[in-house]
Amino acid sequence: MEVEQSRKRKRRRYSRELKAQILTECDAPGASVAKVAMSHGINANILHGWRKLARQPEPAIAQQEFMPVTVAPAAQVHSDGRVIELELRRGAVTIKLLWPMSAAAELAAFTRESLR
Repeated sequence: MEVEQSRKRKRRRYSRELKAQILTECDAPGASVAKVAMSHGINANILHGWRKLARQPEPAIAQQEFMPVTVAPAAQVHSDGRVIELELRRGAVTIKLLWPMSAAAELAAFTRESLR
């Protein structure tokens, strides 16, 4: 009776310092990415991926954050009680508005500018 041993391949991890050193070696005049990869025992495709990532600019904001917004008090609009209910969606953002019927022209201008 044979006993089968299952081996899980573990993903190798490389420190930032080692990656930076290897990428610097690739940037040397006349350097071959394939030869540099082989000298470190790394698949050349891995090294090409690191080079691609290194060329990309860092994102300005790593995650979405809430930004405080100050809203000026609304001017008093005399209304007869009737309102326009409006829901605007753009991606994951939804804005719901209740706008006085007497200010429909201003709502049209606001909507036009918002949807540009």
